Parts: sequence; structure tokens; C-alpha cells
Amino acid sequence: MIRSPIVAGKFYPESPARLNKMIWGMVDEKAAREEVIGLISPHAGYIYSGAVAAATLSRVKPKDTFIVLGPNHSGRGRPFSIMTEGVWRTPLGDVAIDSQLASQILNDSAYLEDDYGAHEYEHSIEVQLPFLKYFMQDFKLVPIVLSHAASSIYKEIGSAIARAVKDLSRKTVIIASSDMTHYEPYESAWMKDNSAVEAILALDEDELLKRVHELKISMCGYAPVVSLISAAKKLGAKTTELVSYQTSGDASDDYRSVVGYAGIIIKGVEMPPLVKVAKETVETYVKKGKVLEPPDELTPEMKETAGVFVSIYKCGELRGCIGTFEPVEKNVIEEVIANAISSATRDPRFPPVAFNDLKDLDYNVDVLTRPKPVANKDQLDHKKHGLIVEAGSKRGLLLPDLEGVVSVDHQISICRQKAGIELDEPIVLYYFQVKRYE
Repeated sequence: MIRSPIVAGKFYPESPARLNKMIWGMVDEKAAREEVIGLISPHAGYIYSGAVAAATLSRVKPKDTFIVLGPNHSGRGRPFSIMTEGVWRTPLGDVAIDSQLASQILNDSAYLEDDYGAHEYEHSIEVQLPFLKYFMQDFKLVPIVLSHAASSIYKEIGSAIARAVKDLSRKTVIIASSDMTHYEPYESAWMKDNSAVEAILALDEDELLKRVHELKISMCGYAPVVSLISAAKKLGAKTTELVSYQTSGDASDDYRSVVGYAGIIIKGVEMPPLVKVAKETVETYVKKGKVLEPPDELTPEMKETAGVFVSIYKCGELRGCIGTFEPVEKNVIEEVIANAISSATRDPRFPPVAFNDLKDLDYNVDVLTRPKPVANKDQLDHKKHGLIVEAGSKRGLLLPDLEGVVSVDHQISICRQKAGIELDEPIVLYYFQVKRYE
């Protein structure tokens, strides 16, 4: 089943070239992309709400699947509708539905129904897709449309989404598509929208519904937002950020009757301090050619002495990994700074990290215990123990719990290869453990 666009040429250009150019003029290409659990993005015509949507989606790292929840403006179809099969067509290319995840969500919810009718003429999901296609070509979609109902239904649907995402270990972002107050003077709209945004930033869906009803906030997508918050909390949401707020008056210069637009991201656990320093080190070195100074106040783990490895990933693929098995610097934080620069610029397997890479990078910091000799390799666990293989002056090291490494013998083989140790050379084994920050 193909769902064709219904507002192309109305809400946004139908021509791929003009659409790409319009989006290019709105997005922030320099914005650091972050791991987000979910977000709120508006769905009006791009000349009105596109800047807010672009600023918000510019902050999001690519994911396998986007679950997009929208309100039902048309009144068509089933009240709580999900599509589990088909393709959504956009001027920038088709987006396939993630049938496995959609079917799992459907099975986990007592209220959702598999229905195309609610989606056929509903624009709130469609308007998000060209932005997503601009940033990434290869992703899938789960579209969900929600009508007015009791809060318990929205929460149940949110719980079903979270449960399915966990069960399938799917890398997702949940988008609630919503505009804010409709057709009120700017001062009134701002006051009401600020009240709603406060409740969203507090991840308090009950307070949001209370304020929507008590203040008569004409926020069309409050149902998707409630489901988003419910799901996000079950997926580990801890922090929120208002990325942008504007009104239609900012485009039309008419503030007598405006529609409000808010862009909000929802994130998980804060970045550990060692990882934050690694990230800031690389960004400072690449942008300014300077070595980051250690923080004025050191946390306990920063003050220790230990070997440290800094691993850098770009879009999930290794981009650099260099470290020390024993301490070289006077403390862990200086070890992190030195090895972060080395991982970004001196790993012989990769070109140096460039400015354009920075927004797509993730970082791991492994702090190593001191190596101990191994009497018998049978005492080792490749998931728990890192390994050093030594033959004379040649040494090869491998961190524990690496993807694709299936056994201790496999670890030893890789260490031999890294160090240039022949199969017939006698070796001495050392093991260590790591505390991984990511």
C-alpha cells in the first residue's frame, strides 16, 4: 500500500529541488547531533513552522526507525490508528513502514487498530518526513494517529510503544507532531504555550492535560505528546530541552492572531564526565587546534591514575581508538585528554577527524585496571576481561566485550595480529578489566 503525499505543493514544495533548497536554508548543519529518545515538532506549512522543525530535527542523530504520532485532524478512520505495512511517498523518496515494530506495537496495545483510513488525508505525520529524508535516506517509519480520548488510553499506547522498542531492541526516535495554541493574540498564545511547555519539560503528562483543559489551550497534538512522554519515561528519559519556540507571526508579521510552534527534545541519562571531557577535547582540538585544559574541579575518578582508552564512533562505526594500558599522565583526566586527541588524529587506520565529522561522533572511555599475569587462559572471559599478549618487546592489546569477538582464543588471535606475533612464538598473557563510560 502506498500513501501518497496530500500537502506537497501546499505546505511545502512539491519539486524535490525546491524542497531540498528550502530545507537546506532552514536546518543548522553545524548543530551537534544528540542521542534523543523523542521530540516534539510542529506540522504547519514550512514558511510558518519549518524553522522550528528544522532546528529541532537538526539536533537528532540518525536512527533505524522513527515512530511518528500525529493527531487526527480529518476525523477519518479508526480513533487510534497504526499502519503496519506499506510505503509513505515523499518528493525526496519513499519511506517504508517498519512492519515488524509496527506489528509488535499493535499486538501490545489494547486500543490501536491497523487502519489506513485515518492516515490517508492526515498531514501531521507527512509534514515531518521531508525533513527526515533530508538528513538521512535510509530509515523506516511507524505512523500512528490518535483522536481525543481519556488520558489512560494515551498512556497505554505509550507503554505499548516502549515495550515493543525494548523487546525488539530497536534504535528509534519517537516524534509527537503538534502545533501549540491556535489563532489567538501573541501575548495570549505565548502565555498558554509557556504553561504547556513547562509541563512537557517536566515530563508530566498529567499536568500537561490539566493545563490544556483548564487554560483551554488549543494544542492539536496533546494526545501524541502524552503518549510520547509516557513512552519516553519508560525508555529512560531524564532530561528535556526547549530547542525553539516561534509563532506564525514571526513569518507573517501579524501578531493579532497566531499559531504557536514548539520544538522540544527528550534525552536519556546525562553524558558521564569523562566522556564529556573526551568529546570537548576532540571538538576543541579540531576546531581551534588547542589542547583542552582539565576541569578546575576533578571528580574522584578523574584524580585516579590508570591506563585509559578513548574510542570514537561515527554513525555506529569505529572511527578511532587509542589508549594506554598503564598510566602515562599524572591522572585519569589528563590520560583522557591525551588519548582523545590521539584517537581523533593519530589512529593509522583512519584519516584525522575533520570539522564536518564532529556532529556525528560518539565516544567511549575505558579506564583500565592494572594488568595481571594469566596462569591459565581458561580463567578468562572475553566479555569481562581485556587481554594483553606479549612476546619479547612486542605487545598486542584488546579491550573486553567487543562486537564480533566471540571467544578468548579469538582475542588472543587478534592480539597476535596487532602486535605482529607469529603463531609459533611463545607468549605471555596478561588480563585487565575496564570500567566503561559511554
